[in-house]
Amino acid sequence: MDGVVDGVLRARVGAPAVEGAANNALVRLIAEELGVAKRDVQIVAGAGSRQKLVVVDGIEADAVTGRWPGLRL
Repeated sequence: MDGVVDGVLRARVGAPAVEGAANNALVRLIAEELGVAKRDVQIVAGAGSRQKLVVVDGIEADAVTGRWPGLRL
């Protein structure tokens, strides 16, 4: 994770943007960072672009902002 810039979490994954590999890697990375199951992380918008909207179930907003202060929720 690159951290939060202007309220947006920046992340880099090594997987190519082919057949959803990069999206899957991002889901796995966020799940690991937050300690939730991969099934609890969903890309709800922007699956085909560099900017994505992600929803994480099973965790309180305070825990997310505690991990990444300044993140816009």
